[in-house]
Amino acid sequence: MNYGQIRKYDIANGPGIRTSIFVTGCSLNCKNCFNKEYQDPNFGEKWTDETTKEIIDYLLKDEVAGLTILGGEPFESAKDLTTIVIDIKNKIDKPIWIYSGYTFEKLIENSTYKKLLEVVEVLVDGPFIEEKKDLKLKFRGSANQRIIDVKESLANNSIILLNGY
Repeated sequence: MNYGQIRKYDIANGPGIRTSIFVTGCSLNCKNCFNKEYQDPNFGEKWTDETTKEIIDYLLKDEVAGLTILGGEPFESAKDLTTIVIDIKNKIDKPIWIYSGYTFEKLIENSTYKKLLEVVEVLVDGPFIEEKKDLKLKFRGSANQRIIDVKESLANNSIILLNGY
């Protein structure tokens, strides 16, 4: 798996100060994608065990509220990310948000994608749609995207939006 960047401190992609990972590789090709260069799965640097340790070090800081995973399309690296997230969760107890151009309903149909969902707390789902762009929305770019409480949604077998969003 490759990543395009890591932000030690990010305030744009979830509540509080977060550490964010931007993985590369995305076949969705959404119109006016804000990370076009990250669509190439070969772009960026290879993820290593050292990269995981770096993320854990950032997350150990009291001022960091959690981790956010974006892309690219994170679920196109679901197998690698599941292992990485489990490694992180074994050392850190902070919420993990993940963004996807796929909907929750589509993700749970795929067993590999569902395994990744099972180890995160929040999913921001749905493709960016230029015609539904709304700059007033918190932590999402277009009105079709949802901020989903993954644990509650999986437990209730229906979409449960995260409180406050």
